[in-house]
Amino acid sequence: MKLKNKFIRTLTASTILTALSFPVLAKDQTLPDPDGKPADMSKPVQVYILMGQSNMLNFGKIKGDKDGTLENAVKNKNLYPYLIDEDGNWTVRKDVRNVRVMGSGTGAMRGFNNEWMTIKGNIGPEIGIGHHVGEVTDAPVMVLKSCIGNRALGWDLLPPGSESFEFTDKKGVTWVHPGYKGTPERWVKDTEPKMIGWYAGMQYDGDTARAKKVLAELDKYYPGAKEYEVAGFFWWQGDRDSRSAALSGRYEKNLVHLIKTLRKDFNAPNANFVCASLGQTKKGATDGGGKILDAMQAVDGESGKYPEFKGNVASVYTHPLSKGGSSGGHYGGNAETYMNVGEAMGKAMAKLLLSEKK
Repeated sequence: MKLKNKFIRTLTASTILTALSFPVLAKDQTLPDPDGKPADMSKPVQVYILMGQSNMLNFGKIKGDKDGTLENAVKNKNLYPYLIDEDGNWTVRKDVRNVRVMGSGTGAMRGFNNEWMTIKGNIGPEIGIGHHVGEVTDAPVMVLKSCIGNRALGWDLLPPGSESFEFTDKKGVTWVHPGYKGTPERWVKDTEPKMIGWYAGMQYDGDTARAKKVLAELDKYYPGAKEYEVAGFFWWQGDRDSRSAALSGRYEKNLVHLIKTLRKDFNAPNANFVCASLGQTKKGATDGGGKILDAMQAVDGESGKYPEFKGNVASVYTHPLSKGGSSGGHYGGNAETYMNVGEAMGKAMAKLLLSEKK
């Protein structure tokens, strides 16, 4: 392991940038160990906001020698060598801040992470994301995760401005699905909807408000920082929507609106956006998961369907990166899945960032 790490550390910056400029498998290691140096604090913090549902959360197991843990992947399989130093300790990136907050709906904010990027507790995709984005950024970086599990884009995370729609199920029953701030989740057409204590977009409102609260107290979460720019968004979600024919069929429309609304809400019109599909879903699938995948591939700027997204929106197909299980079962807690997907999302964002500099 020491020899492999030593070799990785000898890679030049130009080699890294060249490697990141092209799609590569997550297992192909291109990153050096972190150099332990702080970022140039004269520059605004580049903030990347991570949103979604349980896919984004920290279910990747760390400890143990069993297959699927991060310790096993790093120490026994020689994967992700930049995560440990020559003494076998977890490395620390002092130019990337890892922040994670959570709350249900518009409820109170709970803090989970607020430290330099390293391995602490279980992991999600933020580790691979943070290392790759940090490597191609010459300014301070904050990876800011604000999300909670079991939420649908077509209901809980519905962005402001979304309109209601009707859907007729296989039994011929027509349902009304509310627009932003509507309630309940659905009701039979021509009947009176019964109000509940939740509304369409309530989780979107809460997640974005909590992210903004962190940014309003920037120095508390990135010591010494005075300015920030929201440089990008990461989105790994879709499990709940995939279970509804109505919501999965509406996913593309909602995803397009989400991208535009997030940029507006955070005053970041040029922020890049990277999304990732559900790990269990293969290309060609026609079920709800397949519709989610199709929607994500459609919004990718390279598809050509949305010309305004060219060069600033990318999607990651995660099935080849997943080590098994499904999004509903948190991929069995396999840390390699979360690392592989995080690396792929980070590389996709790095590619968008590098394309801006050309």
